[in-house]
Amino acid sequence: MEKSVLGLHLPTDPRWVDLAGIALADILTDHAYCEQKAATSCISLIQRYSDKERLVSELAPIVTEEWGHFRLVLAELERRGLRLGRQRRDDYIHALMAFEVKGGSGEGRLLDRLLLCALIEARSCERFKRLSEGLEDAYLRTFYRRFMESEAGHYTLFVDLALTYVPEEKVRGRWKEWLAHEADVMRTLEVRGDRIH
Repeated sequence: MEKSVLGLHLPTDPRWVDLAGIALADILTDHAYCEQKAATSCISLIQRYSDKERLVSELAPIVTEEWGHFRLVLAELERRGLRLGRQRRDDYIHALMAFEVKGGSGEGRLLDRLLLCALIEARSCERFKRLSEGLEDAYLRTFYRRFMESEAGHYTLFVDLALTYVPEEKVRGRWKEWLAHEADVMRTLEVRGDRIH
């Protein structure tokens, strides 16, 4: 599937980076939990679809990578004399999850789970790019540039996995629906600088 098909429909509001720069302790805490949830989502997929060999082999190293990212963000909090705050409800993720197919075929549920992960990774990558370009803190700009580069391929991996197990026509059609839904979610959410999403 071409990269153009993967493009997010709505860019992040430019105000978000300025707000994030004011709330660094909150953004780092939220980022840490995002990395943790990314790792546990991959573990959950491996457990649920252990019969799908490519999925297991491709996602196993992503678990290690995402957990490593969690540790990097923790280390950055410590370096700044900050503590990991409490995890808060992620309204963006909850709004996306509401779009998942309930019931239906096993194929449809697998497709939605993989495309949900792809979409979260795509938006996270876009947000890391914004932080790497827009923060006043030069150290954090480099910090987020590294995250953007290392995570850039994750969203395409999830789509590629969907194409392994589901006919391409279904993947393409459903991905377009997910992109449209995600844009609607982004339009309705308040612009907050204390969250990655």
